[in-house]
Amino acid sequence: MIRIFHDWRDLPPDARGASVALGNFDGVHLGHAQVIAAAHAARPDAPLAALTFEPHPREVFRPDDPPFRLTPSALRARLLGEHGVRLLYELRFDRAFSDLSADAFIGEVLAAGIAARHLACGPDFAFGHRRGGDVALLAARAEALGIGLSIVPPLADAEGRISSSRIRRLLRDGYPERAQALLGRPFAIEGVVAHGDARGRLLGFPTANLPLGPVLEPARGVYAVRVALADGRRLEGVANLGRRPTLGGDPETRLEAHLFDFSEDIYGETISVSLIAYLREERKFPDLAALQAQIAADAAAARAALDRDRSAFA
Repeated sequence: MIRIFHDWRDLPPDARGASVALGNFDGVHLGHAQVIAAAHAARPDAPLAALTFEPHPREVFRPDDPPFRLTPSALRARLLGEHGVRLLYELRFDRAFSDLSADAFIGEVLAAGIAARHLACGPDFAFGHRRGGDVALLAARAEALGIGLSIVPPLADAEGRISSSRIRRLLRDGYPERAQALLGRPFAIEGVVAHGDARGRLLGFPTANLPLGPVLEPARGVYAVRVALADGRRLEGVANLGRRPTLGGDPETRLEAHLFDFSEDIYGETISVSLIAYLREERKFPDLAALQAQIAADAAAARAALDRDRSAFA
């Protein structure tokens, strides 16, 4: 099980001396997995750790930006744990922390605080006040302090470098299957099932309703989805991500997932909805009858898309 620490000071002895992967790790994609693997390979005798920041620095310096996170902190921690990370230094990032110099970050946090034995990061890792520290400085200071360092080349495919920003663009443009190839898993939205206005039930397609929350908003529209329930069961369905223009419009984006062949009450439960395929954009219909007919067509299209997806991985 992963252990999470929010401060580098006064750590217990068994939370120090790790091999540490450095980065924001938003999305915990295949490129991030390569950095984590490098940290473990360099010192397999040491505990495997990741050092990241919460909130994301961009949320501190650009608070008015639309939500962009691929993974809230709890999901990021769980995914890091699935990659073998046992210690997570999720350091609180605020204006005061941002004033810490690059030298102080290395000396006080990495060396004295967490007593890192080895570090691993990508070539663009920057740190310290005004991002004044780079891998050249890190390499020189780490060597002087007797700390190993692995600088991991970016992972790329035929389309270019695998990055969180590239994954965000793919999701905003309606390509969840391409994002999945870079993440190593489907992009998922997690949340607590909330009560809606029961319009879906009246239309013959009851839905589990999730507020989108402070994460990236993918392309609005209809998706084929797979859903993980709190008890571990996995179901399939069709979901609308948007603001329901036919039903008068909502002030905030929500995800409404209709689960195939399922009628249980799951209000208040935490579920995870994976976006498998984008079927169509969100649009307004002239009346409820037209909307109902389209939902039936969407459900059939979602079943077909999910069948194709299973065949692709059979």
